[in-house]
Amino acid sequence: MDRAQKEKVVEELGQIFESSGVVVVSHYVGLTVSEMQDLRARARDAECSVRVAKNRLAKIALEGKPCESMTNLLTGMTVLTYSEDPVAAAKVAEGFAKDNDKFVILGGAMGENALDRAGVATVSKMPSREELIASIAGCIGAPASNIAGAIGAPASDIASILSTIEEKAEAA
Repeated sequence: MDRAQKEKVVEELGQIFESSGVVVVSHYVGLTVSEMQDLRARARDAECSVRVAKNRLAKIALEGKPCESMTNLLTGMTVLTYSEDPVAAAKVAEGFAKDNDKFVILGGAMGENALDRAGVATVSKMPSREELIASIAGCIGAPASNIAGAIGAPASDIASILSTIEEKAEAA
């Protein structure tokens, strides 16, 4: 790899470290090609990415970045799992680590916060962005759904609701 190629790799890694919501660093010693392909497929399905990079170049790329604190994790044969979604990459890495003993999660970074092994496990248990959006939409839509149901109900149902409200008001 010549100097220009190395500079390009450093620049690409720098963009990854700046734009990713979470970066998980793992050792992959002993994984077969098919197991790595499985990891990449899982990552692709979850809208994550997997990157094997030289530690020396990754350390250069980390200089001055918010997640610079994870530099000490870059030793040995490391693979980076990363995503814009702050939870997706951690979920993919944790799921893959459960199925493959040779894939060892070392830690990572979430923005400026360094994550140890337990931190990555905790992040992986958080709901994803899509799950949060769905639950918020459900909370917002529930009252409207109830009103629409009441409006669309037969007149007898509306009359019984009004009489129940009136009885409660008289009792109070």
